[in-house]
Amino acid sequence: MTTHPARPRARTVKCVVWDLDHTLWDGILLEDGEVTPRPEVVEVIRELDGRGVLHSIASRNDHDAATAALRRFGLLDYFLHPQINWGAKSESVRAVAEALNIGLDALAFVDDDEFERAEVAFAVPEVLCLDARDPGRLTGLSELTPAVVTEDASRRREMYRAEERRREVEERYTGAPAEFLATLDMRLRIAPAQEGDLARAHELTVRTNQLNTTGRTYSREQLDRLRLSADHELLVARLDDRFGPYGTIGLALLETGERVWTVKLLLMSCRVLSRGVGGVLITHLRRLAEQAGVRLRADFVPTDRNRMMRVTYRMNGFREVDRDGDQVVLEARPDDIPPFPPYLRVEASSWREDG
Repeated sequence: MTTHPARPRARTVKCVVWDLDHTLWDGILLEDGEVTPRPEVVEVIRELDGRGVLHSIASRNDHDAATAALRRFGLLDYFLHPQINWGAKSESVRAVAEALNIGLDALAFVDDDEFERAEVAFAVPEVLCLDARDPGRLTGLSELTPAVVTEDASRRREMYRAEERRREVEERYTGAPAEFLATLDMRLRIAPAQEGDLARAHELTVRTNQLNTTGRTYSREQLDRLRLSADHELLVARLDDRFGPYGTIGLALLETGERVWTVKLLLMSCRVLSRGVGGVLITHLRRLAEQAGVRLRADFVPTDRNRMMRVTYRMNGFREVDRDGDQVVLEARPDDIPPFPPYLRVEASSWREDG
């Protein structure tokens, strides 16, 4: 069965970065003393939060005064890694992207000041800059409107908050990295995708570009056909630890031939980059191929964002065996399959076990 990727994806905004004065609230905090949140902006923030779009702040302001105002309005918890300082807003936007570990092209910046929008647009042209004068239109933008809101999406802010707690604990930890990972009590579950997984699987192909081995996207309908295909297998990976669930963080699409299996797509959420999960999923695929007595290959299409996935393949026993234009074909060594790391409990099932 030949697979055809969906149309090239449009920009997907993962986080909206807000100015404060005359944007999130009416007035200038340090001049007026008392400011009032703009109801239409609060409504937009809550609506987008429910869709899984994150929020942050880039504001020239007094940090303590602005934070106190946001807390007083009951809005502080909506904003991840807020940048409230006297520096350039473009630098604040960069800091947000780095803290969230997402690309600059996944950010939108909202400000009432034309100069500030121009400064950000010039310094970080990847960012979508929007005028704050008409915030209501944001909820209608295609970049902020996912086709389906999955359960993982509706809990995205909660999962990022859990990740903040993990980082705080990790920064205080003085032992070796592997020892810290062992304290997390991580559990990775790998299983064939079910119908209820398709919306999140599609969302992963659209949202994930740093850790996507081919850059391909697939519609929900395409994924469903592949899931039911006799010569394909679609696997999803879920991770949780003592701080809570990460949700569905990985996806693998296998084309299963008689002598060779090919990984047509492998992707991981950037939130688990430091957990070694990508290598564990590859090890699982190598074990499945070994049990079936077939060679395991993988398609790889280099982009300016996915170099880490090429490194992950190389570190897990793959070497280049063919090249066709932009597409590289990698093949795994048939031996030296490593054990799963001791800090991670893996619960894996295959279609053979599920019947």
